[in-house]
Amino acid sequence: MYNRRPAAAALSLALVAALSVGCQVGEPGPAPLRPTPTTTTGAQAPPDSSPIVPTQSSAGDPYVPGNGNGGYDVRHYSLKLKIVPSDAKKSLDAVATIKAHAQREMAEFNLDLTGLDVSQVKVNGRKADFDHEGSELVVQPSATVAGGSDFTVTVAYSGTPRAVNDPILGQYGWIETPDGVAVACQPSGAHTWFPGNDHPSDKATFDLALTVPQNLTAVANGESGPASTANGLTTTKWTVEQPMATYLAMIAVGDFRVKEGVTPGGIPIMVAVDSSVRTPSIDDFYQAKAKITDEWVKLFGRYPFGSTGGVIDNAAVSFALETQSRSIYGDFDPSETIIAHELAHQWFGDSISVTRWQDIWLNEGFASYAEWIWGERMGGQSLQSRFDSLYQETPPSSWQVLTGDPGRERLFDSFAVYDRGAMTLHALRAKMGDDEFFSLLRRWAEDHRYGNATTEQFVDLAESVSGQELSSFFQAWLYEPVRPPR
Repeated sequence: MYNRRPAAAALSLALVAALSVGCQVGEPGPAPLRPTPTTTTGAQAPPDSSPIVPTQSSAGDPYVPGNGNGGYDVRHYSLKLKIVPSDAKKSLDAVATIKAHAQREMAEFNLDLTGLDVSQVKVNGRKADFDHEGSELVVQPSATVAGGSDFTVTVAYSGTPRAVNDPILGQYGWIETPDGVAVACQPSGAHTWFPGNDHPSDKATFDLALTVPQNLTAVANGESGPASTANGLTTTKWTVEQPMATYLAMIAVGDFRVKEGVTPGGIPIMVAVDSSVRTPSIDDFYQAKAKITDEWVKLFGRYPFGSTGGVIDNAAVSFALETQSRSIYGDFDPSETIIAHELAHQWFGDSISVTRWQDIWLNEGFASYAEWIWGERMGGQSLQSRFDSLYQETPPSSWQVLTGDPGRERLFDSFAVYDRGAMTLHALRAKMGDDEFFSLLRRWAEDHRYGNATTEQFVDLAESVSGQELSSFFQAWLYEPVRPPR
């Protein structure tokens, strides 16, 4: 994620992403790193080493309380969405079919869904009772779902979705535009437009059928199929074959110019720019996306998805989000460094996703470091100069936010999560050397491809690749509320 608001604002400086639990890499390392918060008297409190524990109505992540659900693992979402932006009373009429695996016996289970009217729920083809209050859709199937079994849930729903306006994290989710809608859901706005398990620890494949007025164009993640038009409405189908976190699902509906092709490196590419957006030109946007995608393949390893690209919409928002395979941007002209940031997320945040939001530096620190690399390649500030400036000039108060556990209120802190996260990687590169460092990044992206991971797993892999003991290094850079020693 990239955000152009100042550091003090919610969602400050950059936007991302995603997560069934990934496997441990390498030999067992030191005890898991955890922050050591101070008490009000200044004495250090014991570190909290307990993992997040899902319940029926929550993934158990304190950064997004109430989001996600336990008891099952979603394998696939099939969304049929009729979107008529001009209909203020019911702009969305939809059916979601969810294929999942029960992790335990369930007489009832929860889905996340906010602000929409549910007309019917079926489980395995049979009508189910349900209660819908707030963000929780509680489903009571006619027969208990057996633990270890696969099951299918179908939800028919409609209404006019509304964006989340979080006093801490800002506006996200379903965002209306002058000619349609743009969807950008980090950290958990997917439940504003479809029911599901809205936490990155539960990734799934998707297919989407988008039906919109024929004078508008609908764009989504993944690969598109043929379009069909009937009764003034056009339907396009999109398939996401690689697992995706719910917050990375996107749609954009509007009056778009579209350009498709293949990058010089052979990766299919599709970009769309709203016709009301004058800069950049669609050709410039296309060329930047193609060029940077190919360069990141050389640096980070094979591209993880079926296509690359992006959407610039006329949404009155100042951020960009690395929605999987097709990043979405608000109504501004993104620089190549911002594009580089969002494309790096395709490896770090989208393909390999966080298991818990406290590890967001694994997304934003990595993407910010890629952004710095691209800026240097363009003739801008060198990596070392940027590192030195931030190290010397950042005030002590900014170092007090812990990069490895910034807290909900500082989840998108521009210095702690983005800059200090990138500085951590630059300092690690200096310890390891270029060959080992970039080998580490490629191993990280490959070993956890399409899965989820934690900071502890990254530390384990860094120690395995480097042959060094690095727990004290990462403790200083990620979990100490002071400037680390150089």
